[in-house]
Amino acid sequence: MTQKMIHLVAGARPNFMKIAPIVRALQAHGGMAFKIIHTGQHYDREMNEVFFEELGIPQPDVFMGAGGGTHAQQTAKIMVAFEELCQAERPDCVLVVGDVNSTLACSIVAKKLCIPVAHVEAGLRSGDLAMPEEINRLVTDAITDWFFVTEPSGRDNLLNEGKPASAVHYVGHVMVDNLLFQAEKLTAVDTSGFETAAFKAANPRYGVVTLHRPSNVDDAKTMTRIAGALKAISSELPLIFPVHPRTRGNLEKFGIDLGPNVTLVGPRAYMEFLNLWKDAAVVLTDSGGLQEETTALGVPCITIRENTERPVTVDQGTNVLVGTDATRIVEEVGRVLAGHGKQGRRPELWDGLAAERIVGVISDRLRPRQSHDA
Repeated sequence: MTQKMIHLVAGARPNFMKIAPIVRALQAHGGMAFKIIHTGQHYDREMNEVFFEELGIPQPDVFMGAGGGTHAQQTAKIMVAFEELCQAERPDCVLVVGDVNSTLACSIVAKKLCIPVAHVEAGLRSGDLAMPEEINRLVTDAITDWFFVTEPSGRDNLLNEGKPASAVHYVGHVMVDNLLFQAEKLTAVDTSGFETAAFKAANPRYGVVTLHRPSNVDDAKTMTRIAGALKAISSELPLIFPVHPRTRGNLEKFGIDLGPNVTLVGPRAYMEFLNLWKDAAVVLTDSGGLQEETTALGVPCITIRENTERPVTVDQGTNVLVGTDATRIVEEVGRVLAGHGKQGRRPELWDGLAAERIVGVISDRLRPRQSHDA
């Protein structure tokens, strides 16, 4: 019998970190064929051969080069390219991850061609429709066949939206799978060659900052308010800030000076960034993924946002949601540095085996005796 074929869709660097454990689990399973589809949504010069070697996966089978343009242009280009591919190859399942435009575009294409859609990281909701990612989540989950959720809120959201319980699978988190895989590999890496090694050596206690959300970095008043908090914190705790290009441009445009105790560096490769934040006294961020990864490794996290689609990191993990009020940001960091920070725990099933559970469910669903129904 011909093996079932799964298309694994990724469009940006974090997506590959999510599909990597699934690729490794599929290779170990051996009963299904797969192709890695890179839509090209984001061009990233760091995504070279070494990047895929670090992830322990082969390079993409298909590269569409459909990046650039507005959200609509990008989504349309991905849909056209992916439709041609699906019509030519007719995969048995299309697996999408996260909430980027590629997730939305490829889900719509697959569903209209009557190909089952599996969504990894399904059910996450911020409730904020000003976030493009929230729109992508809602639309993708409206047409998904098999939902793989990372935390209880994802399952609750999907059931409240009327999705059948039989289609919703609480499996844990593939990002944590990848994090634990990479953290183990890091123990055998000579980290002295990392550009940030000198900063770590000079600062035994430090904090890490990442900011990229438009609501934070594109608004001069908000960015100035956050910058004031960072400047105040850095008088007690040296901070290192791998700066997103748009964020750096806005710091310059708004004339914001973070002071001498905030070290600005360019974006870091995954292993170097992991080596940096895993030993931080505190992480200040607006990243969804970093909220989860800090919780998985027990690192204090201060999230500079008014909401989060990952509430388990607040309910159970090390994450504290502080908004953009400078006083609150400074106070929460002060609590951490004084030893009174929040003590969190790793959520249920964040054990490094989520990908194996996902592959098990898909294998069962794609057996001939099973229909493509959810």
